[in-house]
Amino acid sequence: METIVKYAQELVYSLVSLMPSNYQKASLNALLGRFLEAQGHPLPQHAQEKSASALSRFLNHYQWSTRAVIRTTRKTILQQLALHLPRKNTPLQVLIDLTSLEKCGKFLHLGNVSNDPETPDPWVRVLNGKRGLHIVMLQVVIGQWRVPWTFRIWRGKGYPSPSQLACKLLTTVPAQLSQGRVVIVQADTEFGSARVSQSSAATSLASSGGNALQSSDARSQNA
Repeated sequence: METIVKYAQELVYSLVSLMPSNYQKASLNALLGRFLEAQGHPLPQHAQEKSASALSRFLNHYQWSTRAVIRTTRKTILQQLALHLPRKNTPLQVLIDLTSLEKCGKFLHLGNVSNDPETPDPWVRVLNGKRGLHIVMLQVVIGQWRVPWTFRIWRGKGYPSPSQLACKLLTTVPAQLSQGRVVIVQADTEFGSARVSQSSAATSLASSGGNALQSSDARSQNA
């Protein structure tokens, strides 16, 4: 348990050090404290160190590098996995899921079409009868480890479909995890699991270590 706490603290310190100002470091500390306490009160309004409006500004307005945070977190995860990898006969499961965050009302920065060519198209779209943010997520499961690895937002017609986004996500799975292992790609029926598992990205993932590829429907596995 002490080892887990030690590595968690090191990751927190690394993430906080990426913030460009002391004010933003304090805001991130307050947010992480809400989650790590695990008392069932993770929302910003429950923080005592910072006001909810201050934490909202930190998340929505300040220019800190989300990519640097993601890279640092992934690096720490891979380091831990390298220390605790299960045996080679343990398969690597790659789970692809479509999550819809329903939105009601108007969202200035997410849902309004602009005539400005430099303004990106809105993220709030309608898919399968649901209006909101539609996020394609990829998780890797190996032994007792289950890690959310990456995601993409579906941006509507004229942009890559959820199935195409899923195939792109497969290219991000680290080779050191798939090498020499059976790879099982599980996807929701929305993607067409056969189409995803038979894509060039999935085939490349499986062949990177000379290993086998299996496919299945995530819903049937969870039933």
